[in-house]
Amino acid sequence: MTAPYSTRSPLSDAVGGSTAKVLADQLDLRTVGDLLYHFPRRYAERGELTRLADLPLDEHVTVVAEIADARVHTFNHGRGRRLEVTVTDGSGRLQLVFFGSAVHHHRRELLPGRRGMFAGKASVFNRKMQLSHPAYQLVGQDETDDEGQAAQAFADRLLPLYPACKQIESWKIAKAVDTVLDVLEAADWQGIGDPLPQALRERQELLPLPEALLGVHRPRTYEQLEAARERLKWDEAFVLQVALARRRRSTTLLRATPRVPRAQGLLDAFDARLPFTLTAGQRRVSDEIFAELATDHPMHRLLQGEVGSGKTLVALRAMLAVVDAGGQAALLAPTEVLAQQHHRSITAMMGDLAEGGLLGGADNGTKVALLTGSMGVSARRRALLELVSGDAGVVIGTHALIEDAVRFQDLGLVVVDEQHRFGVEQRDALRSKADRPPHLLVMTATPIPRTVAMTVFGDLETSVLDELPAGRSPIASHVVPAADKPHFLERAWARVREEVTAGHQAYVVCPRIGDEPTTGPDRGIRAPAADAAEPAVEEAPPEEGGDARRPPLAVLDVAAGLSAGPLSGLRVEVLHGRMAPDAKDDVMRRFATGEVDVLVATTVIEVGVNVPNATAMVVMDADRFGVSQLHQLRGRVGRGTAPGLCLLVSEAHEASSARARLDAVARTLDGFELSRIDLEQRREGDVLGQAQSGGRSSLRVLTVVEDEELIAEARTAATELIADDPELAGEPELRTVLDALLDPERESYLDKG
Repeated sequence: MTAPYSTRSPLSDAVGGSTAKVLADQLDLRTVGDLLYHFPRRYAERGELTRLADLPLDEHVTVVAEIADARVHTFNHGRGRRLEVTVTDGSGRLQLVFFGSAVHHHRRELLPGRRGMFAGKASVFNRKMQLSHPAYQLVGQDETDDEGQAAQAFADRLLPLYPACKQIESWKIAKAVDTVLDVLEAADWQGIGDPLPQALRERQELLPLPEALLGVHRPRTYEQLEAARERLKWDEAFVLQVALARRRRSTTLLRATPRVPRAQGLLDAFDARLPFTLTAGQRRVSDEIFAELATDHPMHRLLQGEVGSGKTLVALRAMLAVVDAGGQAALLAPTEVLAQQHHRSITAMMGDLAEGGLLGGADNGTKVALLTGSMGVSARRRALLELVSGDAGVVIGTHALIEDAVRFQDLGLVVVDEQHRFGVEQRDALRSKADRPPHLLVMTATPIPRTVAMTVFGDLETSVLDELPAGRSPIASHVVPAADKPHFLERAWARVREEVTAGHQAYVVCPRIGDEPTTGPDRGIRAPAADAAEPAVEEAPPEEGGDARRPPLAVLDVAAGLSAGPLSGLRVEVLHGRMAPDAKDDVMRRFATGEVDVLVATTVIEVGVNVPNATAMVVMDADRFGVSQLHQLRGRVGRGTAPGLCLLVSEAHEASSARARLDAVARTLDGFELSRIDLEQRREGDVLGQAQSGGRSSLRVLTVVEDEELIAEARTAATELIADDPELAGEPELRTVLDALLDPERESYLDKG
């Protein structure tokens, strides 16, 4: 039989135009492959009753339950009718509510003792959980009607409950999936390529792809389901790792200029002036970087480490090594505040070595240039001239570095700080300014579990700084439940005042600025424009009933309230991304020199800001931030000899998941443990870059935290395959599936990432 359609066929060919339009518009399912890989969220057994007590509020849910009773009530002097149906799972109860002329029809259908699937938006009315006007399908209805036959079809297997929405219920998605599966089975699965090489399937004892697809959509037992999911996890892991292995191989084929520092040069002079000894980790990572810089293919390395672990020093030594070898190095920072901070700290560490060619500068020194979008014309012109002439061996800047007017004499190394703040095109634009591919060092202070590094950063070699330099102080963290215990918040401000009285300083962090033209709960939480100095708040996963939350607290409002209230008499200043550059720099300079007691700021201080005398931080609306971002913010205190204090203020309920996140942050300073918690709550997002274009997550069954061993095995198998068959000539089905999953945009994402 001729293949009816392939995974790339439009859904309209398989399920009809109207259904295909709803699936495309509401769930972004556009092809047969999209639907086949839209896996059930969970499963219910025939007759199994869903735990109604666990239903999330304000989400569209599908439940399997039994009808306990149904009653019609009148209101409005008998002119109105309301049907209340109670369903139960034996431990919890849920009300289904119907109004209008169809009440009596539903009353005849929804008889006590019947079981069914009920779908709608969960809400609370009069302290009772309810679904208003839910769609439903009863299991075991008269099999002469279509829905009854569909329901009876579930009788001997698990009930798949799909991610659904108001416009199309789970069982209608199941019906569309069944339609596609029936046609494909009849055609003996022609047109559905299997991406896994046969030898790999046999070695791992994996199901063939058709059996796996049937097993995940139509499982009869949990054992069958688990076998299907294991096979589909391998698909995701292996295809991704093959793509990354191809990227790593293509990198090794490129030719770069080796950068070997000269003896008794700039790097040696810098090291001799360091007032402290490098940690063992800093020496080890530097040796890894120097070894790669000396090769004739471009280094692609990820440098990750805890806040304060000394990544900037390691990066600076790499940049000085490149300058020693006759090249230039560029450090790309996400915000002007951070770029200016880097420029100040690097020039301070280098001393007269950063004044090459100037009166009083070291003979073996170089210039360190700063380039940001808000610089004056004369300063900008001078910086551009220093770059193109080669006088500046090191340049530190923001997005301004990638503008067309910027030219280098010999760009040898690109360092990207906090890489997650930059788009693919921005990183690639800077790298393209070199005649030959420059070496690349990507830095992040967000600890990344090993499996994430193997997926998100799978084309980069990884170095980890896992020890803190001597002298870093401990940080105590506590959750301040402002709604339940307002006196705790009063005590928080008293603690800030105590720190200032002791001669220290404090940060107060808020989610938004307060001068936004937009309104509503999300104002101020958005991505920054190019070369903006305001990083976006890494919004935490939404809570139940999140739409009803008040707007996030704002810097301008909080600062005014503190100055007039609990912190009156202290020197309180504000800092945010929309301030004029000179004003921001002035505030940071005065805070660094102790002229400001309390800095009320947005997340503009999240990375790179180093004020050792700042010992306390109060994060307002802390539940609005992600776990990793809170860890980053906390790293701004405890940078000197005095202990640090971080207070996480929240109105989240004690039993909420938001409070659980904050308790986790308060419980540990281990960034790797927190990154795992963050990842488990957020899931993986999109490791193939689809999130940049608004697509769905590329991971459907693979979980990078739980499937570490599988991902490692897939990486090994993929590396071996690409080494033996770089063009996948012997695996045409894998090549086809890879091309389908990795369109040019996502392939480019992996290439440039």
